[in-house]
Amino acid sequence: MYAYDQYDHQIISDRVAQFRGQTERYLAGDLKEEEFLPLRLQNGLYVQRLAPMLRVNVPYGMLNSTQLRRLAHIARAYDKGYCHISTRQNVQFNWPELANVPDILAELAEVEMHATQSSGNCIRNTTSDQFAGIAPDEEIDPRPYCEIIRQWSTLHPEFAFLPRKFKVAVTGANDDRAAVQLHDIGLQVVQNDAGEIGFKVIVGGGLGRTPVLGSLIKEFLPQQHLLSYMEAILRVYNLLGRRDNKYKARIKILVRAMGAEAFAEKVDAEWEFLKDGPSTLTLEEIERAKRFFTEPAYETLDAAAAEASLDAQAKEHKAFKIWLTRNVREHRKAGYAAVTLSLKPTGVAPGDVTDSQLDTIAGLADQFSFAEVRTTHEQNIVLGDVRKSDLFELWQAAKVAGFATPNIGTLTDMICCPGGDFCSLANAKSIPIAESIQRRFDDMDYLYDLGDIDLNISGCMNACGHHHVGHIGILGVDKKGAEFYQVQLGGSAGSDASLGKVLGPAFGQDEMSDVITKLLDVFVEIRRGDELFIDTYRRVGLVPFKERVYAKAN
Repeated sequence: MYAYDQYDHQIISDRVAQFRGQTERYLAGDLKEEEFLPLRLQNGLYVQRLAPMLRVNVPYGMLNSTQLRRLAHIARAYDKGYCHISTRQNVQFNWPELANVPDILAELAEVEMHATQSSGNCIRNTTSDQFAGIAPDEEIDPRPYCEIIRQWSTLHPEFAFLPRKFKVAVTGANDDRAAVQLHDIGLQVVQNDAGEIGFKVIVGGGLGRTPVLGSLIKEFLPQQHLLSYMEAILRVYNLLGRRDNKYKARIKILVRAMGAEAFAEKVDAEWEFLKDGPSTLTLEEIERAKRFFTEPAYETLDAAAAEASLDAQAKEHKAFKIWLTRNVREHRKAGYAAVTLSLKPTGVAPGDVTDSQLDTIAGLADQFSFAEVRTTHEQNIVLGDVRKSDLFELWQAAKVAGFATPNIGTLTDMICCPGGDFCSLANAKSIPIAESIQRRFDDMDYLYDLGDIDLNISGCMNACGHHHVGHIGILGVDKKGAEFYQVQLGGSAGSDASLGKVLGPAFGQDEMSDVITKLLDVFVEIRRGDELFIDTYRRVGLVPFKERVYAKAN
């Protein structure tokens, strides 16, 4: 993973000192609230319902064990002993005191972390596939390009105050695990028939009040033009994006209003002035970035022997066999596997992790995965490089620590925003809904029979829980001061991305578990063989589910 050089250290150190002065001036009354607002946002600090919230960047989801231990320390010393993994792979602290935030940023800087541009109307943290660099279906490792984008976009003076926030995702795999169609710019690293590396460029995706799937505007962009073409996109957006209405300020609104073809023409015209200029990437610069993402010290392993041992252990331990099926993925390197540590045990807010658990994960990373972990869009944590011969020992340790819930991909591996328990923007609580569903569907055999189902929960239309792209999506809404929940069906965030459709009128909190039960009952009755929920929905549509859920009892 990337390591800071002297310039990175100096930039972040200066940034911390600058924000310390700004915070002191604000607390002393020398800066007005409206003056402090953009300053704190550019440093990742929100004011939530009960306390400030600090969002810490985790570039493309990569963390080392030293950083994990520092996050654990911050949770203990400055917060309430836990933090939250967000859907954009970042870490959020929900209870820091404002006066302590500069100290937190200083502690983060010591381990090469920061919160710069994790909020505000700027280019946010670049996200990627949690299995980047290790997935068998990956053509090109996207992480070097993510790092190039991070370095280019951080504190870029031209794009510090865009019309609205701006999010970028990059994947190099055939199976999209980075939701590139749902970002302001989505990039897929590809290789053409001539062996040249480039990008498919998708623009104008996003969720929130107006969910939109992005439009492909460039089939193949040569890699050397990555930054100049992104600059062209952002310049067009910066010039033409609306600033009079924040609800219509995202680039998705501009692309939709102009049409993708007309927008692409504007970008190409702007690109003519930029494409061979200073932002053109040299092969030397690309190779420099790639050197930070070389293979760890993999061993040459006897893969067949490891598989035979796993088979024997799985036969002896049924729970281990199930865990292998749900939480372990194949690796491109023979004899290795990627393991997802579930942060979704029943009764815990999805994505929350305690200080002691962070320390434990750091220890597991040191012991089993070259001291590195990855945060995921689904709010879990991945150990990316585990020897298959170590899987049984890792499983035993994960069980003790509470990370071995074998529910990855199932209904209870849900995405959930913090909702009204924390967020001042939320219309309704999300976490109690998640817990009620977890407790209703605690029969793992039933969950496995259902197959993979994405359940996403948001507490408001900002869609931090990505409810629009859940196979089942739940949105908290306000009805005359009361909390209700709207259900959507048929969304998907993958390569087959789609937006869910509203089932009908919203439900009360106490009804939600029953509503999910009825939806699943219909699915079980009409599915064909082992058909997945999303495939059944696409085959039969909304009507059978709607009729059952809203049917009046006799």
